[in-house]
Formats: sequence, C-alpha cells, structure tokens
Amino acid sequence: MGCRDVHAATVLSFLCGIASVAGLFAGTLLPNWRKLRLITFNRNEKNLTVYTGLWVKCARYDGSSDCLMYDTTWYSSVDQLDLRVLQFALPLSILIAMGALLLCLIGMCNTAFRSSVPNIKLAKCLVNSAGCHLVAGLLFFLAGTVSLSPSIWVFFYNVHLNKKFEPVFTFDYAVYVTIASAGGLFTTALLLCIWYCACKSLPSPFWQPLYSHPPSMHAYSQPYSARSRLSAIEIDIPVVSHTT
Repeated sequence: MGCRDVHAATVLSFLCGIASVAGLFAGTLLPNWRKLRLITFNRNEKNLTVYTGLWVKCARYDGSSDCLMYDTTWYSSVDQLDLRVLQFALPLSILIAMGALLLCLIGMCNTAFRSSVPNIKLAKCLVNSAGCHLVAGLLFFLAGTVSLSPSIWVFFYNVHLNKKFEPVFTFDYAVYVTIASAGGLFTTALLLCIWYCACKSLPSPFWQPLYSHPPSMHAYSQPYSARSRLSAIEIDIPVVSHTT
C-alpha cells in the first residue's frame, strides 16, 4: 500500500483530533474549574460551595444540585488571572485544531477520491495530501501547546490563592478534561508526523508531493499521430527551388 492511500494512522488521527476538540469544547463550557468551599459551624446552616468556570459561577449548598446563585455575567468580571488567560487560550486552541481537522480531511478526501490521471488544466491547483497532513500535525501540536500551558498554570495559581487568602480553593475536573484533550491533540500530531516520516522518502524536500519521480506533463498529454508530426515537419521546412 502506497502513501497515497488512506492509512489507518490518518483515519485514527482524524478521529482522535475530533475527540480532542470535543473535549476542549466541554472544558471551555464547564463551570467546574475552581471550587471555593465555605464551611459553617452553625448546625442550622449548610456548607456552601462556589463553582467557578470561565463564563459562569454557581453557588450550591451541600447535597443540593440546584444553584443558589447563578452568575451569567461572570465572564466579564473575572478577577482570577489564570481563568482570564484561559478565556482567550481555549477558544484560540479550538480554532487552530478545527483548522487542522479541515486540512486533515482535505488531505484524506483528495487521497481517496483523486483520479490517477490528473487534469492538466488544474495541475497548478493539485492538493498535496502529504503536505496537508504534515501542516495539520503541526497545527495540532500548536493547539495542544496553547491549551495545555494555561491549564497546568491553574494548579500553581490555586496554590497562590490558598497562600494569599485561606486554603479554601481547590481545582475541579474541568482542568483534567482540558489537559486530557490537550494530550489527545499531541497524540494526533504525533500520529500524523510518524505517518509522514514513514511514508516520505528522506532525501526529498518535505514540501514536495509524494511522487516517486517528478510527474511530467507530457506523460498525460495525448500523443500526436505520425501523420500530424510529418505534416508539421513538412510545413516548417522551407522549400527552395532552383531555376535554370
């Protein structure tokens, strides 16, 4: 099987990329990035937990699933630096990953449905499937870096908040969802790069298509008949006549 075929590695990387982007969407929308637990020593009252997300904030009593207070304007008044950075980093990472998915899909579709004889008129517009997968892998790596770095920073910023105020802040499961999704993006990039390096011959430049030899346009053109070639020669050669 040649590298122009749709390999299991490219399909697996595409599915892994979709799952990772879905995880980033979930991590972005979940209101479970940080918990602020307020404990009361009054037996007539219940403990209160404040769940902080990137866009909303919810306060619940222990044992209750309903929000006592649901702040939908929290996104505009975030006072925690790590969450403010995540508000920009995660949507940017999603956009980069979706662009990588589009490139990966273009490369697979071009590989699967391309004709064996290209159209000469569209020769300058031919899609390099291997190049699409390589650039998609680099974009997946960039998206993973953009989402992973601020997500890990949440752990250190949580320690900073506990030292600055009181040890009542804890991180929630949205952090783990985002870190796992970033790991999925790195895995996708690794699969695409391994596939490219295994299929591409090393001496050839990485920006060239996966051809065993440079294709010639004359190989796809219709050959002239013997009569037409002779006619052209007869027309081009001048006729010299001698007069006596």
